[in-house]
Amino acid sequence: MQPEREIENLIYRYAELIDAGDLEAVAALFTHASIVAPDGSQCRGYDAVLAMYRDATRIYPDSATPCTQHLTSNLLIEVDEDRASADSRFTVFQALPDFPLQAIIAGRYRDRFERVAGCWRFAQREIQPQLFGDLSRHLLFDADRIK
Repeated sequence: MQPEREIENLIYRYAELIDAGDLEAVAALFTHASIVAPDGSQCRGYDAVLAMYRDATRIYPDSATPCTQHLTSNLLIEVDEDRASADSRFTVFQALPDFPLQAIIAGRYRDRFERVAGCWRFAQREIQPQLFGDLSRHLLFDADRIK
């Protein structure tokens, strides 16, 4: 498989896992990586990333998911031997029985990747939200913290 396709699959895998509410698998994607939050703070490695997502993401008991759909688009991937970078856009939709389907946040991911033992993995993800909707049903903290 071409490196660009492997990297694209990692980016899309993140969206699938977060929408499934599988925070442990999300954290596993970042076992050797850091996430840079909108305020510039960073967490690195499985335990820190898992704690961050558990502290931030509302999981609904009836579905065991956040009731979201993350759409990732406009991928620009550049590969240089065993290093790569990607820039993409994200839009997150949410719907609940008392919350009509709507876009709740949109922005950009700036990712770095590394190839280790022939396999691509995340090295860093920078999350840059740019447009904000009603995040009250998605986040476990006040959304003003990320604006």
